[in-house]
Amino acid sequence: MPSIETSSTSSSSTRTSSSLAVRPRGTSARTLEVIALRLFTEQGFHETTVDQIAAEAGVSRRTFFRYYDAKSQVLWAEFDTEVATIRATLAETPADLPVMDAVREAVIAANHYGAGDVPELRMRMNLISTVPELAASATVHYDAWERAIAEFVGRRCGQPADSLYPLAAGRATLAACRAAYERWSTRADADLTVYLDAALRALSAGFTAEVITDEPPADR
Repeated sequence: MPSIETSSTSSSSTRTSSSLAVRPRGTSARTLEVIALRLFTEQGFHETTVDQIAAEAGVSRRTFFRYYDAKSQVLWAEFDTEVATIRATLAETPADLPVMDAVREAVIAANHYGAGDVPELRMRMNLISTVPELAASATVHYDAWERAIAEFVGRRCGQPADSLYPLAAGRATLAACRAAYERWSTRADADLTVYLDAALRALSAGFTAEVITDEPPADR
């Protein structure tokens, strides 16, 4: 659950840039993503062309555009997949599962990041927060994430997604998840799902004293 407020440190960028320099076998969306992220970090987003990314991957420009509509989309592909997974999971949720329990389970099912992914995600979010074109695009992607929650809550309560309670649920869930992401990326001591689970349980409980205790323990 990436947050545009997260920035990378120079040491993290150096370590990750080195690890990203090794090209994965075969050509896939992930191959292009890794190469693009490295080039964006090393020489700048605007200075990097689609042709350069394709050449590094050993594929044609046409192949790149089979996976992505534009080079900026590379940085949002994982996020958009997360939104699709949340939607699909919520669509299959049993009717007797409480609304916020269903939301929490869907969000956790859509996330797969571990502590080892933090350096790469810091690089990605640093680019998004420092390149105006990318920062401007963040709103569209976050709105889609929030809307996936609001539409589900609206279906459950028989109200339009843009009415008060569905909208509040979507925005509150997004805020809690962004806080979880930010704290996880700072500590880098467990899977992201540990932090998402804790934040969403606290939100569902109304942040009562019983649930607001210590931060999630490491290595869970």
